Amino acid sequence: MKLFQIEEPEGAPLESEGPGAAVGIDLAGSVAVSVGGNAELLRGRDGATWSGHSDAAMLLGSLKARAEQALARPVTHAVIAGDDIDTAAIDTAATAIGLTVLRLIPRAEAAAVAGGADRRAAAALGAAMLAEDLAARLSTVIC
Repeated sequence: MKLFQIEEPEGAPLESEGPGAAVGIDLAGSVAVSVGGNAELLRGRDGATWSGHSDAAMLLGSLKARAEQALARPVTHAVIAGDDIDTAAIDTAATAIGLTVLRLIPRAEAAAVAGGADRRAAAALGAAMLAEDLAARLSTVIC
């Protein structure tokens, strides 16, 4: 079910001065954004998945770039969902690509947040909803 529409800019440059967005990333190869609690999957599984230290930055970088292209603004924060997460590898990879990890959570927990969403996309969608909530709290504390 599509809850809102994101119009993708055709090669439009990022608004680098705009606020950064928070997204949900499923280490099974999906990224999602949430607007007002309604989440939209931006990229489904395409064979790129988390399998250890060597490809963490490549996977996260690819998913971050996809979200930035769709949103036409930088992505700076994420909630990352996965199973058997190597926290150190994810933190190192995220830092290398300029991404702040708000929370690392199990895929089942992220999927539960998404409720009745498509099972394949549930973890990314749930992580996106958590990311939106956590980023809003963060900006309230900072301001």
